[in-house]
Amino acid sequence: MEYVRLGSTELSVSVAGLGCGGSSRLGTVTGNSKKDSINIVKRALELGVNFFDTAKAYGTEEIVGEALQGTKRDDVIISTKSLVRRGGKFFSAHEFQSGLESSLSSLKMDYIDIFHLHAVLADDYWRVKDELVPVLLRAKEDGKIRHLGITESPPNDYGHSLLEQVFKENCPFEVIMFGFHLMHQNARSSVFPATAREDIGTLIMFAVRSIFSDAHYLASKLKELSDNGLLPGIYNEIAIFQELLIGKGGAESIIDAAYRYARHEPGANVVLLGTGNLEHLETNIKSILRPPLKESALKILEKDFSQLEGVGLDLPRGYRER
Repeated sequence: MEYVRLGSTELSVSVAGLGCGGSSRLGTVTGNSKKDSINIVKRALELGVNFFDTAKAYGTEEIVGEALQGTKRDDVIISTKSLVRRGGKFFSAHEFQSGLESSLSSLKMDYIDIFHLHAVLADDYWRVKDELVPVLLRAKEDGKIRHLGITESPPNDYGHSLLEQVFKENCPFEVIMFGFHLMHQNARSSVFPATAREDIGTLIMFAVRSIFSDAHYLASKLKELSDNGLLPGIYNEIAIFQELLIGKGGAESIIDAAYRYARHEPGANVVLLGTGNLEHLETNIKSILRPPLKESALKILEKDFSQLEGVGLDLPRGYRER
């Protein structure tokens, strides 16, 4: 495993982070038993992963907490999150505080390394900043959390308008989570320069979604984009895209290419992977640890795909943010 510094937090984090949400939520929605899901977390730890990202909305905090019982607390970095509204109604400061206490209880831990405001929309930011950030700052003073984070909602905010607002003032957040992948590259110009300037830790989500694991979906999307003039016409055949990544790029598969692409983007700290399958866990970690794609393929990906925005940013099955 490789480890990097997570911005100004000074935390040393594995470049591969286990995301405990996504479509599988550690396999809890795809047929895993609780023991199976616990074993995913334990195996990730054995493979050198020390960064575990969960959330109240995922329903996996208890699994993470149970899986890591007996592990030296300083050896793992725990990231969890709370939505800021439910059913269209904003959480009050008291409700938000209660949610934080509930997360601590579910995780069976005395403190959380990074506590995020989860899937915040740009229109909600100033209210969230005024009403809920003070709750997190008090919790930090009390030793219940170590660092503040915020996550965007890529399907609803593929232009990173939330993060643009976050960067306008003195940013209270030490870590941010946002979408980035080889067909959604716009963070390169709008997010990474700011995180480098402000020394903010970066967590990359959506590096691999259905678009890279479902060949039919990918083929239909490539054809749609080509037919609409958003991609060069050659990409109306999936074989051309496969040749670019696997032939010219040197990847073993499209998924392998997607993880390697996100991992080696300058400024990317942790690439989150989600799975309920032990074999996929090991394969995906290996991809994240492989070298970058070949330079010739990277140049083509930037030339032909950098103009795309919001492609393949599907919400996990059955998940509603608001």
